[in-house]
Amino acid sequence: MTEINAKIKVVPLENVKIDGGLIGEKNELVRKEVIPYQWMALNNEIPDADPSNAIENFRIAAGESDGDFIGMVFQDSDVAKWLEAVAYQLSTNPDQELEDLADSVIELIEKAQLDDGYLNTYFTIAEPDNRWTNLEECHELYCAGHMMEAAVAYYQATGKRKLLDVMIRFADLIDDKFGSEAGKMKGYPGHQEIELALIKLYNVTGDNKYKKLAKYFIDERGREPFYFNLEWEKRGGKSHWRDFRKMAGAEYYQAHKPVREQEVAVGHSVRALYMYSGMADVARETGDEELVKACRRLWNNTTKKQMYITGGVGSSGFGEAFTIDYDLPNDTAYTETCAAIALIFFAQRMFHLEARGEYIDVLEKALYNGVLSGISEDGRRFFYVNPLEVQPEVCENRHDHKHVKPTRQKWFGCACCPPNIARLLASIGEYIYSYSDKEIFVNLYADSTVEVKVNDKDITLKQQTEYPWDGNIGITISTDDDAEFTLALRIPAWCKNAELKVNGEIINITGLEDDGYVYINRNWSNGDKIELALDMSVEKV
Repeated sequence: MTEINAKIKVVPLENVKIDGGLIGEKNELVRKEVIPYQWMALNNEIPDADPSNAIENFRIAAGESDGDFIGMVFQDSDVAKWLEAVAYQLSTNPDQELEDLADSVIELIEKAQLDDGYLNTYFTIAEPDNRWTNLEECHELYCAGHMMEAAVAYYQATGKRKLLDVMIRFADLIDDKFGSEAGKMKGYPGHQEIELALIKLYNVTGDNKYKKLAKYFIDERGREPFYFNLEWEKRGGKSHWRDFRKMAGAEYYQAHKPVREQEVAVGHSVRALYMYSGMADVARETGDEELVKACRRLWNNTTKKQMYITGGVGSSGFGEAFTIDYDLPNDTAYTETCAAIALIFFAQRMFHLEARGEYIDVLEKALYNGVLSGISEDGRRFFYVNPLEVQPEVCENRHDHKHVKPTRQKWFGCACCPPNIARLLASIGEYIYSYSDKEIFVNLYADSTVEVKVNDKDITLKQQTEYPWDGNIGITISTDDDAEFTLALRIPAWCKNAELKVNGEIINITGLEDDGYVYINRNWSNGDKIELALDMSVEKV
């Protein structure tokens, strides 16, 4: 098994070409249908759908329009996720018209940024004197994190720095504001997200202060006294959301104890899984073994005791939350689409800490079930909630089923899920393969081509398969010179029988398996062919 120090890496998106199959269809759907449709939604152009006003909010904040802020306090994040999806598509499918549109949005964002670097349309328009006074409820750091992710993705896709520089200015302001040093606020985000975004910003800039700030937000959460109580008292007991504090205690925010002491997934499921992803990122960058141990504990509880067969997590509509072990009702399941996406983020990060097949098994389960259920075949309808059992007349008549919708919706007043699906499916090429200095991991089986350098040799793998409809996978290796490296093929836990051939010769995989992968080390030549057959017999679970 590859250890944490081996630094298993994501293959850059531009090095992966998805050639077809179900994953390819969904990736193409995002490019052709989802991105244009969501642009219409962000501009209030979908008839009979909840208005977004997200773009108009930026126009107002930029001084290009007049009016009041409309939408959720975190409405900026929808624009950020849309831009991130656009960036991923531009990485693999250059499109000048789409790039010009994105550039115009970035110009608008830059104009909306205040002189000190602050960027948030809600507070700029609606509460300019109350910045940083309600971290618990008002998502300032969450929105900042999503825009940082968009900035990094857009810079990597296009080489253009404008949005990256905007977010560097904002990150520098946040770094000046928060931290353990004297005179700084000892707060942290009510909705985690910025932690993993800061690590991305660190990786692209090399500036250690962003890594340090991410670690601070991880370390500070759960310390006594409970920060949000202090903040609430300073506000004179005023809340942004009516009666919100009756629902949201420290566990809701995963702030009931320091993160290294947490053992059970609690509270709002998306917040939790974004935090676990940030913990894994910080652990990877700092070598913090205690943080790795905490990630393992939380992974095990989440996936072995609080996860549906679909990879859905967060069973309760009250608080969009985890409840207790094995409380997994079918008909009232909340299983938010964003939670399945966040579980995929966490799974990939855990795999890059330690190459274990169970992480990708869960990732695959959540992708094909918990995420794809959230979007229609035409890319224009969405589920926020993904229960396993739906009776339309019950949804309409029982209050405890009100969160369940019998059909997918055009859009939502709280529209976090649709652009989250878009950015995940647009970046799906980053999940198919991983690599280290001497290894190439084939994690997901999908019609695709990857180019990667291992052992200082340029290697191309072409994967041909109709998976998941068929368990037969063919891989052809292209290389200018013979190259010695290890090819690691995932054998899913559900597969009871697998047959492997290299250049037509059957390979006995017994003894080559380790934690869900078959490791084949050899001197590979141009044209070598691997055939993997996974038995996909239907089984009762």
